[in-house]
Amino acid sequence: MNPQKSVRHLSKFLSYVLGRRPDEFGLVLDSNGFVKVKTLLKVVSEEDGWKYVRRSHLEELLIVLPNPLVELKENLIRAKSRNNLPQQIRVDTPPASLFICVRRKAYPRVIEKGISPSGDSDVILSSNQQMAMRMGKRIDQAPVLLTIHTRKAAEKGACFYQTGDLIYIANSIPPSCFTGPAIPRRKEVHEKQDIKKKEKAEKLPGSYILSFDGEKDRKKKIARKKQKKEIAWKKDRKRLKHAKDKMWPA
Repeated sequence: MNPQKSVRHLSKFLSYVLGRRPDEFGLVLDSNGFVKVKTLLKVVSEEDGWKYVRRSHLEELLIVLPNPLVELKENLIRAKSRNNLPQQIRVDTPPASLFICVRRKAYPRVIEKGISPSGDSDVILSSNQQMAMRMGKRIDQAPVLLTIHTRKAAEKGACFYQTGDLIYIANSIPPSCFTGPAIPRRKEVHEKQDIKKKEKAEKLPGSYILSFDGEKDRKKKIARKKQKKEIAWKKDRKRLKHAKDKMWPA
């Protein structure tokens, strides 16, 4: 593909993501239409044909194109045309269930304290489980998927806004207003950690793991070898005696 054409296509694609349907990609823009560059790059890398895009490509299109459709401001990016962006609308009756993913390490605290905004972002939810997982994998390789019970959350003071078809925003989600998988018991967590450490050590060249079970197996092997030698020695002694008896019969 012609490099100039590739840059133009990238500019149009980013304009669509940032200027028309950010919700289609699990994105929520700030009040000025900006989103963090690193967040946008994660989103773009999820799309076939655009996995190669880096910040250098964004800077290149600003230089190469006479009228780029996006603009950069330090670590933020936005579309120049934002007239067709979906508006945030408060909804009193959102879907009965919405979905969000949280980090595995944060999950025990979330159960206790509820879900609060992280940094300068609101609590971003989705009406679609796959979209929630897609957004969750941007923060954790194996995030924990939670189901939000909106009626119960609203009764405890949560407010919901919709932006686009799939994305909802909340100020916070109180504890006990969502369900998720059970937290692994501490013993199970330690056992999994020990298994991972063992597997990691086994992959290291020249490394070994001192195991009592392994030591027992080693001792058994030595004992079997010793027993075999004793049996072989006894058989040799019998053969010599038998041969001697033939040579000098009594």
